[in-house]
Amino acid sequence: MATVVSPAPTKRNFAILKPVIDAALPIVLALLLTAIVLFVAGHNPLEVYKLLVVESFGSAKRIASTLSAATPLIFTGLATAIAFRTGVFNIGVEGCVNVGGLAAAVVGFTFISLSNYVLLPMAILASAIAGTLWMVIPALLKSRLDVDEVVTTLMLNFIAISLTAWLVNGPLLAPGAANSATPMIADAARLPKLMRGSTLNAGFIIGLCCILLYWLWGKWAALGFETRIAGLNARFATASGMNVAGLVFRMILLSGAIGGLAGGVHALGNVYRYVSGFSPGYGFVGIAVALLGRGNAWGMLLAAILFGALATSGATIQLFSDVPIEIVNVLQGMVMIFAAARFSNLWKRYWR
Repeated sequence: MATVVSPAPTKRNFAILKPVIDAALPIVLALLLTAIVLFVAGHNPLEVYKLLVVESFGSAKRIASTLSAATPLIFTGLATAIAFRTGVFNIGVEGCVNVGGLAAAVVGFTFISLSNYVLLPMAILASAIAGTLWMVIPALLKSRLDVDEVVTTLMLNFIAISLTAWLVNGPLLAPGAANSATPMIADAARLPKLMRGSTLNAGFIIGLCCILLYWLWGKWAALGFETRIAGLNARFATASGMNVAGLVFRMILLSGAIGGLAGGVHALGNVYRYVSGFSPGYGFVGIAVALLGRGNAWGMLLAAILFGALATSGATIQLFSDVPIEIVNVLQGMVMIFAAARFSNLWKRYWR
């Protein structure tokens, strides 16, 4: 009897599975290692994970809370991915979130006589402009002098946090306020709520629009194609006649604009002012969102929702169990670590 030999996996098979492998394996490995930590600590991993899912997606209000927590991460993930496309590792999105949030808050509490149709777009635009301007120096240094952007953008984060903290403790401190905060923004500057009794607001819709635009830009726009080629091989792009330095400059500025927009949406939709400690690390989590989503628009959306779910469930899990909040932080950190790995390459070698 003849032996039937199954056909070897083709490149097309691997191309289909590659994004699934890259996205799923970091999460699976993080869950397995965190389960070991939970078991050693005396907790049932299955019960803890079930509680996390219920607290994140167990009702309409819980889903709204998860999407609300994911909203700024959508923007910071996009901001990071846009810079990634040209081979630039922008660590400065966190700084853009802070200066963008402060700019939106200043506009929101200063021009209180304007109508909603004028004041809200003005505040959102101010946040994007602030984030763009904050990235001018590292963009110039990288594109003109080839200065390492990791160092310049990372240092600018500390400057942004310190500068905004000084402003809200000095010139912009709300009269009579005991804490470091600006005055409350006008009602006309606030993003409308999408669900009564929740923090989910129109900023999530803006984020979805940005995701869609990013997908269309990367798939159909000539500039999206050029940035991808420049990111894969800058020397080849230069030899093909592309202005790689100009692309890098523009993409860093665009990354800063989206990062500033993240701060503006957070200030106008949730906090309604700028306070010291405004961002709990949205810019840094955005790096993990971009890595886990592999720069794919819809992958980053799912990654942002995942981290949003961990943030919301971690805040309430202590109310219903004796599991410490640090366990959720461990899980989030594990996902971040494994998100940087290229598991599909290992799988490809196995197939060969």
